[in-house]
Amino acid sequence: SNEKRWPKTRSMFEPEESPFPAEEIRNIVLEAIPSTIQGANYQSALVPQWTSTLVETILKKLVALAQPYKFIVSCTIMQRVGSGLHTAALCLWDATTDGMVTEQWNNDTVQVIVTTYGLQI
Repeated sequence: SNEKRWPKTRSMFEPEESPFPAEEIRNIVLEAIPSTIQGANYQSALVPQWTSTLVETILKKLVALAQPYKFIVSCTIMQRVGSGLHTAALCLWDATTDGMVTEQWNNDTVQVIVTTYGLQI
């Protein structure tokens, strides 16, 4: 398999000692993507099912962490054909408690980007 995970990134707004469960979120996302896509080739008819399954699976596992956070999960799936995709996000929140994790994953034909936001309650 030619699956690829991009290097871990850290937001400049994410403090080193934040209670935000970034590593747990990364692990949940990186387990959910390959188990959902299962090495499949890109098929536009399956993308709605893949995105729904991914966000639901990730959100259920985040809730199971029993952390005092409201979570938002966003998923983008596109055909991997060499085209570029640029996104940006800006959040006004408490940088000592809230956070964001973005993970990218791809195989030969599918590109997946999952962004998870957590706001402490």
